[in-house]
Amino acid sequence: MHQADYYENLIRVAAAPKRQALTEVVLETLSIIAYKQPVTKLEIEKIRGVKSDHAVNRLVEYNLVYEVGRLDAPGRPALFATTEEFLRRFGVGSVSDLPDINPEQEEEIKSQVEEELQLKLEELQDEEVGAADDPEKDTDMDVALAEAAASLQTD
Repeated sequence: MHQADYYENLIRVAAAPKRQALTEVVLETLSIIAYKQPVTKLEIEKIRGVKSDHAVNRLVEYNLVYEVGRLDAPGRPALFATTEEFLRRFGVGSVSDLPDINPEQEEEIKSQVEEELQLKLEELQDEEVGAADDPEKDTDMDVALAEAAASLQTD
């Protein structure tokens, strides 16, 4: 094959629409935004327990969420909400038409989260016992315990 033959194939491949696969992480992030909108990345990360920059950026790229404004708080973090494209793709007339979570599921989810937090606290306490001689690790433990306790209280 010559370079011209490759060129034709490359142009055809580049022009083909890319399939937008929504991974579990992206879907989880999208559901948080849909139900909590407008929401900041920090709020999403508190719910998920991990950084969500990539997932939010992917959703913006797919035109499923957009930056709706800025929170009037230090740093002026971006607020995200779903787009009309989200409603169209998921066959929803409006955000108020999203299905409600049934109370049993909500309680089950809350109890699972509380169990996971309790296990995490126990792990951190075990680490604290081993790190009693290191004052820097001790302050990290205090911060982690305070954050875990605060997240339990806000629910």
